[in-house]
Amino acid sequence: MAHYLIGDVQGCDAALGRLLDTIDFSASRDTLWLLGDLVNRGPSSAAVLRRLRGYAGAARCLLGNHDLHLLAVSLGVRRAHRGDTVDDVLEAPDREALLDWVRRQPLALGPNLEGHDFLMVHAGVLPQWSTAQTLALAAEVQEVLAGPDWRDFIQQMYGNEPAAWRDDLRGDDRLRVIVNALTRLRFCTPEGAMEFNAKEGLDTAPPGYLPWFEVPGRRTAGEDVTIAFGHWSTLGLAEPQNVLRRARLWALDSGCIWGGQLSALRVMPEAAAHVLVQEDCEAARKPF
Repeated sequence: MAHYLIGDVQGCDAALGRLLDTIDFSASRDTLWLLGDLVNRGPSSAAVLRRLRGYAGAARCLLGNHDLHLLAVSLGVRRAHRGDTVDDVLEAPDREALLDWVRRQPLALGPNLEGHDFLMVHAGVLPQWSTAQTLALAAEVQEVLAGPDWRDFIQQMYGNEPAAWRDDLRGDDRLRVIVNALTRLRFCTPEGAMEFNAKEGLDTAPPGYLPWFEVPGRRTAGEDVTIAFGHWSTLGLAEPQNVLRRARLWALDSGCIWGGQLSALRVMPEAAAHVLVQEDCEAARKPF
């Protein structure tokens, strides 16, 4: 049985199919761990959802910002952006089944694979959060999304404030910070205040901000855990992977929709033997 961690698919079902052929994936034997942004911008969002939903427990999927955007557009809470490619989901005969499946996926996972503890998120982890706290906070959001009041939650989900976590946060403010950290975070201050405008590489951090994983004293850095994340395609393409590996970080969004690669990390018993498999992608979008 093999475990594969896969970066942002974003509706690129053909590339995903080729990647799964390359790794000889078998749903009866192997497990896929997808790091969010399953849909949008690529040409076949509905096909991706149908494929992964059909794999049942063999595909463990996180929610990313684009997946949450799909839910918001489906409710009329947000307008579709120019360039969104989720109409095939919204107009599908199985629309409600697909959307119901999406909203029941988690925002963080913490499995032990081949003897290694992993923390999987779409975007990032605030520096004051431990692995256990991250998983617990993600579970709070998952419970609301899977519950009867999920539509009310989506109505209140958007916004950049509060910008930082506090243990005394309650209600919508608490859930909004959790969602923003796990699905949107790139840069934050050493105190954990988040910034959402800068989207390029490490050298584009605004004054006073750092990549979330470079904050001194980050709690997860002192734990025996490897963090796998997506979301930051300019990091995955520009930053040498061995730099991140030394810090037990895997940035697996390698820009499939921009004509980069779709990446899968096969977890092996020895960390040095982990295998990175990449499938070249057709550019579905041109960089802005």
